[in-house]
Amino acid sequence: MGGVHLAKTQSNKKPVSADIKDVEAFMKEQIGIGVSYDLGFRELIIMKKKIHLYYLTGLCDTSVILEIIKKLVDINDKETNSKKIPEIIKNRLVHQQVNPVKTMDEAVDELLSGLTVIFIDGEKQAYVVDVRNYPGRAPSEPDSEQVVRGSRDGYTENIVENTALTRRRIRDARLRNEMLKVGERSKTDVCVSYLQDVADDGLVNVIKEKIQAIEVDGITMADKAIEEFIIKRKWSPYPLVRYTERPDIAANHLLEGHVLITVDTSPSLIILPTTYFHHLQHAEEYRQAPAVGTFIRWSRYIAVLMSLFLLPLWLLFVMEPSLLPKQLSFIGLNEEGNIPVYIQIIMGDLGIEFLRMAAIHTPTPLSTAMGLIAAVLIGQIAIDVGMFSPEVILYISLSAIGSYVTPSYELSAANKLARMVLILITATFGLIGFTIGFTLYVLFITSLKSIRTPYLWPLLPFNAKAMVQVIFRVPVPLSNDRPSIVHPKNNYRQPPRKNKLR
Repeated sequence: MGGVHLAKTQSNKKPVSADIKDVEAFMKEQIGIGVSYDLGFRELIIMKKKIHLYYLTGLCDTSVILEIIKKLVDINDKETNSKKIPEIIKNRLVHQQVNPVKTMDEAVDELLSGLTVIFIDGEKQAYVVDVRNYPGRAPSEPDSEQVVRGSRDGYTENIVENTALTRRRIRDARLRNEMLKVGERSKTDVCVSYLQDVADDGLVNVIKEKIQAIEVDGITMADKAIEEFIIKRKWSPYPLVRYTERPDIAANHLLEGHVLITVDTSPSLIILPTTYFHHLQHAEEYRQAPAVGTFIRWSRYIAVLMSLFLLPLWLLFVMEPSLLPKQLSFIGLNEEGNIPVYIQIIMGDLGIEFLRMAAIHTPTPLSTAMGLIAAVLIGQIAIDVGMFSPEVILYISLSAIGSYVTPSYELSAANKLARMVLILITATFGLIGFTIGFTLYVLFITSLKSIRTPYLWPLLPFNAKAMVQVIFRVPVPLSNDRPSIVHPKNNYRQPPRKNKLR
C-alpha cells in the first residue's frame, strides 16, 4: 500500500513552470504567500529577467540571504551576457550547498523545511539554497543520563546538530546518515544512521521500509510516534527500543552494529534493536574502573529487582508468616493498621506516583518545598492516624528508590505496572497467586521481541560470552566482539591494519 501511494504521489507532482507568473500564482494559492507572515518573498530584476526568492523567516539565516541578494544585484553591474543568466546566477549563489529541483512539490517541501528557493523566469527548474538556522538550545548534559565524569554535551531538538554530534565521535567514511521524510503535512525529517560495513543490511532495510511505509498527517510527538509505527506492540508496557540523549552512548551502539533513528524536534535518539539488559546499562559504569563499574552494575540490578518484587514478596510474608524463618520474623507487620495491608501498599504506591507527577508539573523552587511537605507532614500524619503502618512506608520507599535507580524511565514505568499486577494477584490468591504471577511475568518477558531480537538475550537464548559482558563491566581492550544478536557483518571490533580505510 505504501509503495502504491508513493507512486501515485510521484506521478501527480507539478513541474516547475517556465513562466514566473505561474510560479507566483502557485505559491500564493498553495502555501499562502502574502497571507502567512512568516513566508518571505522578494522579487529582483536581473538583466531584465525576474528572479523570485522564497524563504521562511523563522527558520533561515537572514545574513546569508542578504549576502545572496547583494551578489545577485551585482550581476546587473558586472555582467553583460544575458544568454547565460541561469549559469551566472547559480555561480553567484554564495553557499556551499545549492541543489536544483524540477517540481513544485519538491520546492515547497524544501521551502517549508527552512531552505531558500530561487526561481528564474524562463527556467524549468529552481535552485534550493540551504540557509537553515533552526531556533533551539545549545547542547547540554541530559538530566536523565548524568554522569560524575564524562562529556557534558547532549542531543538537542536540531537534527543537523544531532547528526554532527554523532559524526564528531565516529569520523568514519562508512558512517551513513540517510534522511527520510515522514508525515503528509508535517514532513518531519527522520535520519537513519548506521555503519555500512558493520550493520546488518537486512536490519537496515527493515527499519527504512517501516519508516517509508508510515502514512500519517504528522508526527508531532516525534520519536515516540515513530517508535509506535515501527514496533507494533499494542498494549505491552515494556520498551522495545532504547532512547538516549547522550552522543557517546549512541556512538557506542553504532560501533556494536545497532541502527540509530534521529527525528527532528526531538533530543532523544532511538536505538534498534534492544534487549531488556540494554535498558539496565548506564554511561557511569564505563566512566569508572572495571571493578567499580561492575559494583555499580550489580547494585543497579539489585535495585531494579527490588523495585519489581520487593512489595509483592513482603505482602506475601505478611499474609503467610509461616513462610519466614524465626530469624526473619521482624520482616512482618508489627502493628495492624485500620486499612488492609494490600490497600495500604496500593495507596502508598499511587501516592508516590502522584508526588512524581506533581514534581514534574511544579516549578523547581516549589517542587522542593512540596517534597518536604509530603515526606515530613503527610507521611508522618498518615502513620499517626493509623492509615499506614510504618513498615508499609519503609518498603514502599525502598521500592520507589529502586524505580528511580532504573536508568531507563520507560522500563521503570513498565516495572511499576507489573509490580501493581503482582501485588493484586498476591493479595487475592496468596502464595499460589505470587507463584503464578511470577511465572506469567517471566513467560511474558521471554515472549517479547524487538525487530526479531529476543528481549531477554543473552539470558534466553543463553549466550555465555555475551552474558559475561552483561554481568561484568569488562575492560574495553578485552571487549573485542560485537554482540551477535545484531548479526554484524564484521564481528571483530578491532580490525587489523590492512582492513582499515586509508
